[in-house]
Amino acid sequence: MEDDRKELAMTTEVWDLDARVRLLEEEYREMRNIEGIRRVKYKYWRCLDTKAFDELADCFTQDAVADYGPRIKLQGRAAILDFLRQTMARFTCVHHGHNPEIDITSEDTARGTWALYNYMIDNRASRGFRIGGFYYDEYAKEDGQWRIRSTREVNLFRETWDRESRQEPERAP
Repeated sequence: MEDDRKELAMTTEVWDLDARVRLLEEEYREMRNIEGIRRVKYKYWRCLDTKAFDELADCFTQDAVADYGPRIKLQGRAAILDFLRQTMARFTCVHHGHNPEIDITSEDTARGTWALYNYMIDNRASRGFRIGGFYYDEYAKEDGQWRIRSTREVNLFRETWDRESRQEPERAP
């Protein structure tokens, strides 16, 4: 009788251990997927800011969709990259994405929301912009790599100022 209880206890412990290992493996996969999504979004912003448009192409699926505002809706990776190359070339930018909320919706799809703060200088017009808002994204995993399938930027505020009218700060002697 005691041997039966020991065997049952060992079987239960092993089962519990196996179940815990499976649970940890699932959690690990989810964390790796979330990190992969964070990295592709960080890469997107870095490539925009450094004008690395060839590298930026790798951030999007072939059929990606981008909605950058009421008049800027783009279909397909090529259209998105053409728009960004033409538009962003004249700007010096620093994009900051914060507070990601990422949900894995299947083995190869996910959804994410990011807070955005963007500081931009229009080098042709000597104007500056500060933009705050959110990105609403959908992601797809292709060949083991997460990519942006759709992105929508919603601005909560946009400040513009004339950089020529700003006085230089006084410098200490």
